[in-house]
Amino acid sequence: MTTDTLVRCPWSVDSQIYRDYHDEEWGRPLHGNDALFERLCLEAFQSGLSWITILRKRPAFRLAFAGFAIDRVAEFGDADRERLLADPGIVRNRAKIDACIANAEVARGLDIDLDELLWSFAPAPRPRPRVITEIPAVTPESTALAKELKRRGFRFVGPTTAYALMQATGMVDDHLAECWVDTRHTRLG
Repeated sequence: MTTDTLVRCPWSVDSQIYRDYHDEEWGRPLHGNDALFERLCLEAFQSGLSWITILRKRPAFRLAFAGFAIDRVAEFGDADRERLLADPGIVRNRAKIDACIANAEVARGLDIDLDELLWSFAPAPRPRPRVITEIPAVTPESTALAKELKRRGFRFVGPTTAYALMQATGMVDDHLAECWVDTRHTRLG
């Protein structure tokens, strides 16, 4: 447990891995096709699981999925699928593995950068929530993003997953008003 006196969002205080993710990544603007593709995949893998499970497995995911380089993952074939299904370091869910590979194929064939596509759905900045109950699970923007991604052929991208992606990559700032993290002047990727 940390001994600093910084005020954080309540979900981040129970473990060091959550604190580090909260303090260094979550809600900070992230750009770059491969970086955003990684987050898209990890949000899909998280579906039905706790986020800490994904954070703990993230190094293994990065290794297994070639650093989430879109062009490399798009070339994965049957041998790669079997390798991934046998990898105890990642979430071994065939539908999610297949979705990640298929999503790489779709992302590679887009007529627009994935970065530009995803960020085109970012809503206008709004005041930070005061309490955690003010944070939505779905918004009109995340619903529209999910619909557009599905239209283009992406899988495992429902409105809730799309909103979690928007939160994680700084498209929205859902740090609580009292939280010490200032995402306005940071950019990752």
